[in-house]
Amino acid sequence: MKPILEVEGLGKQFQLHEQNKLIPSCAQVDLEVHAGQLTALVGPTGAGKSSVLKCVYRSYLPSAGRMLYRDAEGNTTDLAQASEHRMLELRQRDIGFVTQFLHCLPRRSALDVVCEPLVARGVGREAARERAGALLAQLNVPERLWGVPPATFSGGEKQRINLARGLIARPRLLLLDEPTASLDPATTQRVIGLIDAIKGEGIAMLAVFHQPELVRRLADRVVELAPPVAVADILEVCAP
Repeated sequence: MKPILEVEGLGKQFQLHEQNKLIPSCAQVDLEVHAGQLTALVGPTGAGKSSVLKCVYRSYLPSAGRMLYRDAEGNTTDLAQASEHRMLELRQRDIGFVTQFLHCLPRRSALDVVCEPLVARGVGREAARERAGALLAQLNVPERLWGVPPATFSGGEKQRINLARGLIARPRLLLLDEPTASLDPATTQRVIGLIDAIKGEGIAMLAVFHQPELVRRLADRVVELAPPVAVADILEVCAP
């Protein structure tokens, strides 16, 4: 079966114009993500794991390589070259991203933050809120917090809201950036169960985990990244 996502030679560099420098973030990344499987990105700090996720989501524009995404109709889009309109369409319908940090409008209740992806897909607000409440309960978020804006929450509570919002719409491709980083052991086990469940539904996942035991428990494929070599380092090595 063809992968949902195929990344070939992905690279990302940041240019510091004032200092006339290129700072490499990731380089020559090759990977595949298949339906119903989780591909884990591992490697030391600075290897560019989060940058790969942001390139796939197009928060970052890649400097090199291809990212071929196949939608449910079999059409292939190179995310590296896709228009902003196409990326907005895919984010709304196909690609979800659970980041390390919760970003949402102030004064909106946790329940409304979580159900928003369903509402954007045309689900009625009451039905969406009901499903959001069920997921929040599954992630052990106390019901007394459902009507409160998440800006007031602890780090672990915010992460659970972030997870619920990312999981509720069941995107075809789900990107996870350290989804259990701020969670207690009991909630981490609940998240593991949820990830196993959505794998069973055929969802493809590309994830960053820092805990080796989670990689062993959840990953079907593991891609190890090495820190990219800076241009200055190459010149130094090649110098006579």
